[in-house]
Amino acid sequence: MSDYLFAYGTLQPGRAPAQIAGLAAELRPVGKGFVRGVLYDLGGYPGAVPDPNAPGKIFGTVMELPDDPEILRRLDAYEECDPQSPKTSEYVRELRKVELATGGILTCWFYRYNGGDLREKRVIASGAWRK
Repeated sequence: MSDYLFAYGTLQPGRAPAQIAGLAAELRPVGKGFVRGVLYDLGGYPGAVPDPNAPGKIFGTVMELPDDPEILRRLDAYEECDPQSPKTSEYVRELRKVELATGGILTCWFYRYNGGDLREKRVIASGAWRK
């Protein structure tokens, strides 16, 4: 059974910075989708806060993860996600239901922003991050 990642920022095809481009190239795009919630501009990258009751959508790409037991550890390191210490992690990896643009729902790993106060950050009203 495959594992999937919902990428809404720098892990999407063509958006990876040099330091993560090799890892991002290992992820296979499956299709477009969205999660309900709010997307924030954090400067050079976005942060997403999912909320199933939110009117807004966070748009991104569903990516199939390679059959590599180290892939999630490597992605966690890039996303500053420490599963052993979620309170001090910038992002927390969790499973979320993603609505696919082609219809249907797929459960995917999702990096939820956990890095602090968002009151001063700009909301990306379109729900789609552009590099």
